[in-house]
Amino acid sequence: MNGTMLQGFSWYLDADGRHWRRLTEDAQMFADNGITAIWLPPAYKGMAGGLDVGYGVYDLYDLGEFDQKGSVRTKYGTKAEYLAAIEALHKAGVQVLADIVLDHRMGADGTEDVMAQEVASCNREEPVSDIHPIKAWTRFDFPGRGNTYSAFKWGWNCFHGVDYDEATKHNGIYLFQGKHWSEQVDHDDNGNYDYLMGCDVDEMYQPVFDELLRWGEWYLKTCGIDGFRLDAVKHMDRQFYLRWLPALREEFGRELYCVGEYWSPSVDELLAYLGGEKVMSLFDVPLHYHLFEASSSFGNMDLTRIFDDTLVGRDPWHAVTFVENHDTQPGQALQSFVQEWFKPAAYALILLRLDGYPCVFYGDLFGMPNDGNIPAVRELPLLMELRRRFAYGAQHDYLDDPDLIGWTREGDSEHGNAGLAVLLTDRCGGRKRMYVGAGHEGERWMCVIGQEDDTTVGADGCITCACAAGSLSVYVPERTAEVLENDVVRYERDVPYDLATHLPAPDEHARLEAAKIETLAEEKEEGSDPSPAPPRARQ
Repeated sequence: MNGTMLQGFSWYLDADGRHWRRLTEDAQMFADNGITAIWLPPAYKGMAGGLDVGYGVYDLYDLGEFDQKGSVRTKYGTKAEYLAAIEALHKAGVQVLADIVLDHRMGADGTEDVMAQEVASCNREEPVSDIHPIKAWTRFDFPGRGNTYSAFKWGWNCFHGVDYDEATKHNGIYLFQGKHWSEQVDHDDNGNYDYLMGCDVDEMYQPVFDELLRWGEWYLKTCGIDGFRLDAVKHMDRQFYLRWLPALREEFGRELYCVGEYWSPSVDELLAYLGGEKVMSLFDVPLHYHLFEASSSFGNMDLTRIFDDTLVGRDPWHAVTFVENHDTQPGQALQSFVQEWFKPAAYALILLRLDGYPCVFYGDLFGMPNDGNIPAVRELPLLMELRRRFAYGAQHDYLDDPDLIGWTREGDSEHGNAGLAVLLTDRCGGRKRMYVGAGHEGERWMCVIGQEDDTTVGADGCITCACAAGSLSVYVPERTAEVLENDVVRYERDVPYDLATHLPAPDEHARLEAAKIETLAEEKEEGSDPSPAPPRARQ
């Protein structure tokens, strides 16, 4: 079965404490629609208590169990509800990845007097003051939890530095005397990008490493998760995960699949971080930026290069592909939101192809009413269904035109009625003749996403596919379309769709976007349409 990950949250979800219950209720629906793993948001108490998204980490051991930071529950619910959600997802056959944030701590319980030196925010290797005393918020005593699960208390020596001096009320980046920023981190930004926010954890300080290893063992035993999504790895000493992950895998005797967030548009940086050890996969940030560019360049991106210098293009086995996540949505620091008109094509590019492990964004699946009322991607459930059931077999690429690209999957004997053809454009529409396999000769293929006419597979195993300006077309064999029409799986919350009409006509916004793209594009002559020789298949 094709694997598909779901990021099971967006940033601006209601802080109503009901999210774990929602996921419990939806567990079987996720499985029925092809989700094989779900990345859950940080489950532990943040500095903002029941309002914290989870990245302002306060206490890793408090999963919504202790009265700390103004609440017992987290933004998403209680510990009991979290464990119930994991159990429901496992019962439905869905793996669970926990979001792990080990880079920093916030919301300290008290201050300490520490000798420190302020450094430039744009170059953390450049001092801008002498070493002097500061009052740093670095004491983490966890009075609400006490010594339950762990008696370890955090003090200034557990951190590299902080960003605030309580004595002078001054914001700045302070490196503690006797500490140094980690070397095996990103150096392209800010000279040395070890420091990100809050109290920067010195994860290679042996007492801290030992405590984080004890916590990892506790977390796995307590929650029974299947792996991790690792936050902000570019800001942490690379040696940490090279030691921490193998130790946990050896202790528990299982894979513990992990995907790291190394936020860089440079595929070379991602490959360097993976190195020869490759203890984790990484999110394909370069591909995300290509998708964003394609959606916002008014057709001026060369689609033949969509996979150039991407992780999925260079190391598909370790690439988690995505269109959107909580950091790229509007209002976030890394905002690079793929425009609505291109979203269906972007998801086709990660869901219907051979390479990469695609991750679907919760906000695209259900919409984001709290984020400017951004609608769900209406085609997304059907694209997921097509991946789950029919995106199999040899792949034939037609990434040969700057504005109009496509590919096909032949299907295979293990998945009945499998096979599909995809055509998309970021400018003018057009047609392309593509090989779908000699075994499909004479079949009628129907356009199930898009409004194009049916087509017939010729004796050469090829079909002619069409695509309107600024849109996506997906074709499947007629018998496959009939199966889909009689077995539609609906997302009842916000994303109903009607396969019998091959999806509703584009809304007014999408129509205007397509018209705008078409008027900007040069008119293309429709030319001859010779039957191509079957390209070399990728198995």
